[in-house]
Amino acid sequence: MAQRIRILLLIPHLGGGGAEQVMAVLARGLSREKYEVHLGLVTQAAVEPGAVPPWVTVHALGAARVRSGAGRLLRLVWRLRPGVILSGIAHLNFLALLLKPLFPPRTRLLVRQNGTASSALAYGGLPWYTRLLYRALYRHADRVICQSRAMAADLADVLGTGGDLITVLPNPLDLAAIQAAGKEPSHWIGPGPHLLAVGRLSAEKGFDLLLEAMPTVRAHFASARLTILGAGPEEAALKAACENLHIASCVRFAGHVKNPFAYYPGSTLFVLCSRHEGMPNALLEALAGGLPVVATPASGGVIDLLRQSPRSWVASEVSAAALAETLLKALSQLPAEARSGLGAAPSGTGGWIGQTKPESIREISHAQLTP
Repeated sequence: MAQRIRILLLIPHLGGGGAEQVMAVLARGLSREKYEVHLGLVTQAAVEPGAVPPWVTVHALGAARVRSGAGRLLRLVWRLRPGVILSGIAHLNFLALLLKPLFPPRTRLLVRQNGTASSALAYGGLPWYTRLLYRALYRHADRVICQSRAMAADLADVLGTGGDLITVLPNPLDLAAIQAAGKEPSHWIGPGPHLLAVGRLSAEKGFDLLLEAMPTVRAHFASARLTILGAGPEEAALKAACENLHIASCVRFAGHVKNPFAYYPGSTLFVLCSRHEGMPNALLEALAGGLPVVATPASGGVIDLLRQSPRSWVASEVSAAALAETLLKALSQLPAEARSGLGAAPSGTGGWIGQTKPESIREISHAQLTP
């Protein structure tokens, strides 16, 4: 039997945003026959039992911040001497690339770009020197992973390099959990339509635009309700906006939910209202769950993906007015039973929408992870 490759997956912590969820799914899905999987959590000090499978070794480094975890991370790498390191979020990528010259010889370092770089630089409130870090550090990675061709082209332009460094590798999904959600009881009440949105409550996710669109939707569909799954710094402002818009009675903030798929049964539409995105897992999961989708044109990757998907509508621009118009168009075109949510429960057989086949997380090859 061939010796397994030791791989270290790096994220700040478990839970939270999509980048962390992607790495957790990858840790569960990588072949145990090919890989000895280790998961490094830079800013987390402890892990709840059952958070990852027993065959994944977790290293909770407990640093106060990512940038203060350099010494702990370097010691971990020298102790494990992994063949491959995969870092999963931009600011951690910068740290890992800075440390790369100090890693053991022949350590391969892959970094995953978790958003559209140009949009994050323009609208993400990042420090002025972030573009310099991209250009100075990313070219030293053994491979940079993007989730769509549009993301890859954008990053190549930001880096000022050719595309040979960049690989397009779609996000993994937990298809078993999505399929199991179809058997759950509905979390919705009332006749609908029921709108579902998922994401961190932060400015770039555009939930304020969705709230501004809701009065228009309610003017045409008086029993429409919206549930938002997620937590974040904009929560208080968003709840205040609901009061100002007189829609508090029809908007539910459910907080961070470990299993958002449980809200799929009874959902009429999944709404992606972001100002900018890369390739959000919440969108991919909704499509895999068979939900109709309305989205803003948050990235070229999102537009390309939904162009191939039936029962998907993309707004003409990122604005509350365009989002309201597109929501009304989608709701008017859906059958009456789907508008009520009765026809929207996912069957788990909604197909794989323009990304990769469902079992791909078990088929990631040696060549893909070891350039």
